[in-house]
Amino acid sequence: MKRVDDFRLRLGKHELVPIMIGGMGVDISTADLALEAARLGGVGHISDAMINTVADRRYDTKHVKEKLALYKYNVHNEDKSSVKFDLGRLVEATRLHVEATMRRKQGDGLVFINCMEKLTMNAPKETLKVRMSAALDAGIDGITLAAGLHLGSFALIEDHPRFRDAKLGIIVSSVRALQLFLKKSARTGRLPDYVVVEGPLAGGHLGFGMDWAQYDLATIVAEVLTYLKGENLDIPVIPAGGIFTGSDAAGFLDAGAGAVQVATRFTVTEECGLPAEVKQEYFKANEDDIVVNEISPTGYPMRMIRSSPGIGDGIRPNCEAYGYLLDANGKCSYVTSYNREVAAHPGARKVQVWDKTCLCTHMRNFDIWTCGQMTWRLKDTTLRLADGSYQMLSAEHVFHDYQFSTDNKVALPAAATV
Repeated sequence: MKRVDDFRLRLGKHELVPIMIGGMGVDISTADLALEAARLGGVGHISDAMINTVADRRYDTKHVKEKLALYKYNVHNEDKSSVKFDLGRLVEATRLHVEATMRRKQGDGLVFINCMEKLTMNAPKETLKVRMSAALDAGIDGITLAAGLHLGSFALIEDHPRFRDAKLGIIVSSVRALQLFLKKSARTGRLPDYVVVEGPLAGGHLGFGMDWAQYDLATIVAEVLTYLKGENLDIPVIPAGGIFTGSDAAGFLDAGAGAVQVATRFTVTEECGLPAEVKQEYFKANEDDIVVNEISPTGYPMRMIRSSPGIGDGIRPNCEAYGYLLDANGKCSYVTSYNREVAAHPGARKVQVWDKTCLCTHMRNFDIWTCGQMTWRLKDTTLRLADGSYQMLSAEHVFHDYQFSTDNKVALPAAATV
C-alpha cells in the first residue's frame, strides 16, 4: 500500500512533502503550527483573520483598543458605516505577524497565509489589497485565497513586485467556481500555483448550501482534475475536508492530487492556538455533536460543535472594536438580528440571538468551536489520561502519522511522562 511519503508536491523549484495544514483563524493555525509543517518539509498556513487582534495579542500593539476609542461614540448606533479600519494599522499588524513568523522558519517547507475574502471590513477591496500586499512585502512564501470567489483578487496585487514570484492559490468547492476564477483572472496573465478543493466535510465556513451532504469530495476532485486536463493546465489540485488518515490522503494522491490539505487532527496539537480546555471539548465531541448551521453573518453555512458557548449568545455587537464582517455599507446581519431582539424584549438585561452570531467577538474569545466533520474521531488518535482528559499531541507526531501510516491506521502517541 502506498504512503503519502511516496509522493511529492512540486511548486516551482520546491519539492515538498504533500501535506498542507489549513489556515484556521483566529490564530488557531499559529505561527508555531505553520513553522512545524515547514520544518518537516510540507506547507503550513497562518491566517490573517482578525489580524489586528492577533497583533495585539502577539506583539503588544494596541490596534483594537485604539480603534474602539476612536469610534466609541457610535457603539449604540445601528449604522456602522463610519467605522473604518486604518489601512496603515492593517499593514503594521500584517507585517509584524508575517515577519516574525518568517524569521523563525527552518527546513525546506513553505509558509503561506490564508486570506478570507469574506472579511469585508467595511471596505472590501481596500482592506483585502492591503492585507495581501503587506504579507507579500513581509516575505510570506504564498497566499491562499479563501472564503469567497476572489474574482478580482489577483487584479488587486498584479502590480506588486512579488505577484509572479510568490505562490498564489485559491480554495474552491466546485469546477464552476474554479472556471469563474480563472476566467476573471485571465487578464492578469497569471494562473494559480495550486487549487485547494474543499469538500463538504471541512471545518468552519463551507462552500456549499445546507444541502452539503449531497456532495462528495472525491467526485468534485475528479471533476476538477478532468477539467484541468481538458484545458491543458498543469496546476496541482489539493483536496481538503474529511481526510483523516494517511491512507485517506494517499488515496487522493494516487488518484492524481498534488497534495492534501488537513486541519482537524492538528486542532488538538500543542502548537494549535485553541485554549487547552477547548481542545478537550474537541476530543470529547461525539458524531451527533457536530452541526452545520447558518448563524455566520457571512452568509455561508458553518460547521461547529453544537455546545459552542457563542451559539445563541446575544452579546452586544462589538463593531467599533472589531467590525471585520461589516460589508461595504457598514452592515452586518448580526447587528440587525441583535437590534431586533432588543426591540422585542424592552428592558431585558440580556437577549438571546439564535439566527446569527457576533462572529468577530466569539471567534476572538474561542467561543465558536468550528470543526471538521471528523472531529468526533479525535478521541481515537490519542491516550485517555487518569483524570479522564485526553493527552495532547505534537504537530510533528500528527504530520508524521499522515506521512508514513498505512492500512488506515492511526498511530497513538507515546504515553506522556510527568
